[in-house]
Amino acid sequence: MELNHVRRGTGEPLLLVHGLGGSWRTWRPVLELLAAEREVIAIDLPGHGGTPPLSGETSVDTLADAVGSFLERNDLEGVDVVGNSMGGRLVLELARRGEVGATVALDPGGFWKGWERYFFYATLAPSIRLVRLLQPVMGRLMDSAVGRTLLLAQLSARPWELPADVALEEMRTFADSPSFDELLRRLAFGPGQEGTDSTPGPVVIGWGRKDRVTLPRQAKRALKRFPDARLYWFEGCGHYPHWDAPEEATQLILACTGETAVTTQ
Repeated sequence: MELNHVRRGTGEPLLLVHGLGGSWRTWRPVLELLAAEREVIAIDLPGHGGTPPLSGETSVDTLADAVGSFLERNDLEGVDVVGNSMGGRLVLELARRGEVGATVALDPGGFWKGWERYFFYATLAPSIRLVRLLQPVMGRLMDSAVGRTLLLAQLSARPWELPADVALEEMRTFADSPSFDELLRRLAFGPGQEGTDSTPGPVVIGWGRKDRVTLPRQAKRALKRFPDARLYWFEGCGHYPHWDAPEEATQLILACTGETAVTTQ
């Protein structure tokens, strides 16, 4: 399967991996900023955006296999990667497998335990049902700061400030993803993210202090499983720091990837 993707800019390649229910368009707040310095490749995962779903099981493992095959087919082995949410978990898995270079994982999943699993599922499952129900009026809702605040408070610390077109696209891809429900169940109740003490490139894990999806307390567990990683806190940001603080997120990504990468404590 060839993954739908877009390319922007020139220079050393950088792969962007979106989260559950998203598409390459989730990166629009930072896409051109990154493309000013790098060749950016932003993909649609199977069952998301313009990429059809996998024919069998859809899980973190099979999605990672699909991304790994995409890298091989496009001569991108060892590419620097950035992921958010489920995409953050995927890039950590690819780093664990030794298939990518410098890795930036923003608010990655896979580090919850106990009641946090039920919290994750119980907050997102009714949210996606509501998002699907509201599709006929979603355009008007996303044009309103109040509507964005009501529907995107789980993802952003300041949803009223988000561009209406970015918010609308995310709500539409959430509703349209045929893989959302299966992945949500597997993410919530399946195995957690495995770790490693050896990766081909540096690993930086960024976390929003106001994340309401992958709770900030999970960052310590992520560091235990990736002991060589560095942790960066986004103050005042939610689950999507590339939305809440696009300039800061861009600076972190560029500083921690590329030939002159400097890990940030």
